Formats: sequence, structure tokens, C-alpha cells
Amino acid sequence: MTGGNLVTAATAVHCPHGGRIVAATAAASIRADGQTVRTTGETYAVLGCPNLSGPCRTVRFTPRAGGLLVDGVPALLDDTDGQCFSADLRPQGPPVFRGDSRGVRCR
Repeated sequence: MTGGNLVTAATAVHCPHGGRIVAATAAASIRADGQTVRTTGETYAVLGCPNLSGPCRTVRFTPRAGGLLVDGVPALLDDTDGQCFSADLRPQGPPVFRGDSRGVRCR
């Protein structure tokens, strides 16, 4: 199993077209480097996707088995599999993580 960096509120996450992915809910109460840790159990929305054929609206992440848990929910890592979807649930591609790699690394 490979390891990824822990995703926090400070990590920039985008859809494949450049829209910004934000947590619509804040489930975790754990912090790393002073920022809220993100989990796969949260609901994520996409803001500002410029794709004219059907902009991305939501994201679903698939946690790996045996991964790190935060409050009993799989933590979101920058190598977690995910898929962006349009409003009519058409797959649009994987999310793109752009963040500071100096944070917490999970193996």
C-alpha cells in the first residue's frame, strides 16, 4: 500500500477542469498543523467548474481498506481514489490535489 499526505482544510483540491472543491459539511473535529482534517465521510461540492458540457458539482471519494481513521471515518489522503460528477451524475474525472507536502504523511 502506498501512502499519501493527510488532506486538511488548507489543502487545495480542484476538479479536473479547475473548479474548487470544498467540504460542504465538517465532520472531523481533529486538527493537523492547526487545520481541520478532512475525511471521506464528508460531503464535497465543486465551485466554479468551467466545463460547459456539464460542470462538476460533487465529488465522491473511495477510501482504501485498512486506512487511517479519524473519529472512526477514513481520513482523506491526497492519493485517495475519487471521482467528480456533474449535476446529472455523469463522471467528469478524478480530483486534483495541490497542497503543501510538508504535512502529515500516512503509510
